[in-house]
Amino acid sequence: MEDIIIRGAPAEYVCKSGVLDELEDKLTSRNIKRVLIVSGVKSWYAARYYFPNLKSIHVTHAFYKGECSLTEIDRVSTLAHAYGVDAIVGVGGGKVLDVVKAAASASKTKTVLIPTLASNCAPWTPLSVIYSDEGVMTHYDVYPMSVDILLVEPRILVEAPAPLLIAGIGDTLAKWYEADVQIRRLTNPPVALKVAHHTARLCAEEMFVYAEEAINDAKEARVSEAFKKVVESIIMLGGMVGGFGDKFGRIAGAHSIHNGMTIAPESHEALHGNKVAYGILVQLLLEQRESEVERLIPFYHKLGLPTSLRDLNIPETWIDEIAVQSTREEESIHNMRNEKITASEVAQVMRDLESRLLVKP
Repeated sequence: MEDIIIRGAPAEYVCKSGVLDELEDKLTSRNIKRVLIVSGVKSWYAARYYFPNLKSIHVTHAFYKGECSLTEIDRVSTLAHAYGVDAIVGVGGGKVLDVVKAAASASKTKTVLIPTLASNCAPWTPLSVIYSDEGVMTHYDVYPMSVDILLVEPRILVEAPAPLLIAGIGDTLAKWYEADVQIRRLTNPPVALKVAHHTARLCAEEMFVYAEEAINDAKEARVSEAFKKVVESIIMLGGMVGGFGDKFGRIAGAHSIHNGMTIAPESHEALHGNKVAYGILVQLLLEQRESEVERLIPFYHKLGLPTSLRDLNIPETWIDEIAVQSTREEESIHNMRNEKITASEVAQVMRDLESRLLVKP
């Protein structure tokens, strides 16, 4: 069996209301004197009310250009070098934070992440999903160092649009199905993979119990216990699955289907977690786990997750091309079993999903 490299957690993680008031102390204790803040426009607007005035830290602020591409990573890395910063502070959603992690690795600076969305585990993981400048996913890079500081302010996250939380729930459900299909095949998994497998199961269990309540609370901008449990499941538990499971805990079929869908321009309007949630259904049908699909569909309907390409506004005419793209040689869908999964298999189960009479309650 291949070696497992464990990057289980950021060096420091705190999730609580008011945590950003401690940011300056956390920076100075690490001898960080100059920072480059990188954010989206909307994410900065969401966070600025809670963001402290850093009195003893020299701050430069730049807005990111909208894609986690090699071009954008190089631009931010160049800025970090030009300003001689000790750390890059990422404030935003997954793509902003992925840019910051990549640029910090390239410029050999520290990483401070402040998520404004609970839409995936990007704040936790030492990796970035890389896209072309046109928005087509190309690959992902894993970095040798974990995130230095991750600060989660729940009051920022609860003010984000509820559909982004729903997408995060979909992405986190995939942690269970994608880790399980890989780890359960091993006859004697090492301890790290047992941790990853247990954590992946927790990802799903917490969602089945708390997701519906958390979504309702988010719609009322209420920081409840259910909301915090779901947020920490998305960010912390979701990140731990890959952190301890390495390649066995990161991605399998569901994310490959997501990656395949990026070939369709219409998919760029759909949220990452929604596309992954649809990919779970495709993966389960490829596993011939029809009963689990039947169990998930009513749950998806309750939460507002997609069960078909129609729900994602992607025309069925893209099915064959999505299937080809999602079964490329390097794609993680092939981690599901010993034999390669073919494009024709994927296209068939996608058509099966589209043809179902899924009447929402």
